[in-house]
Amino acid sequence: MDPEWITRLLDRRAAALALYARQFCDDAEDVVQEAFLKLSGLERPPDDPASWLFRVARNLAIDAARAAGRRRRHESRAAARAVEWFDPSVGSGGNEIDPEEAGRALAELPVEQREVVVAHLWGGLTFEQIAEVSGGSSSTAHRLYARGLETLRQRLGAPCRETRRNPN
Repeated sequence: MDPEWITRLLDRRAAALALYARQFCDDAEDVVQEAFLKLSGLERPPDDPASWLFRVARNLAIDAARAAGRRRRHESRAAARAVEWFDPSVGSGGNEIDPEEAGRALAELPVEQREVVVAHLWGGLTFEQIAEVSGGSSSTAHRLYARGLETLRQRLGAPCRETRRNPN
């Protein structure tokens, strides 16, 4: 397939395709890119390239929306099963912990500490499993975890709940 022809078609149709795909999903630009990749993989151009692209973009967008819905449902179920790791009644001055503030505090941890905290608390991995994933030792994973939690306690002014039990 002629790359220049595809480039001209991309220039003419990409914005409209993205707008169209956005009616079905949030990842419209990815959908358009994938549609053009599919087009470039054809041996010969379709008889009506515009309608072919819109049909492919529509199907890809619907698939993307379904996948996003499945991912959200899975994440919601996982979150519902997760043990809260901060005592919600305790915080700075006895106030509840602000989830956005907790997210920022977690994001500010050094990546090694953040990785271990997330893998242990949300992933339910043991320190031995974390060591296997990260290529370190279980004692190093535990030390990084303890430092990470202590930093979070200090930044948020809240004690963490006991997390010794593994939900798996």
